[in-house]
Amino acid sequence: MNLRVFKKDIEYFVGEFIDDCALFTALNPHKDTDEIAQIVDEAVDLYNDLKNRANHPEGNKKAYYDGLAKEMFEKIDTLCEKLSTIVSKEA
Repeated sequence: MNLRVFKKDIEYFVGEFIDDCALFTALNPHKDTDEIAQIVDEAVDLYNDLKNRANHPEGNKKAYYDGLAKEMFEKIDTLCEKLSTIVSKEA
């Protein structure tokens, strides 16, 4: 995996998740959005952590970036599940 492509993937996937959160907030202005704000904060922390770790690889680079990509998708999936729980609770 190319480092430049991986960094773009981080920006794309985390950015799309944050866009989903913003869309829910925009479509539901009357709902309490404190939980959504907390999830967005988690996504921003994930973005910063992944970018920092991508810039400072340890050991075998291929294995390191493969593991980092796997971790990124797992954590984004967890954030999506949290968002889904909030959306279904709000409905």
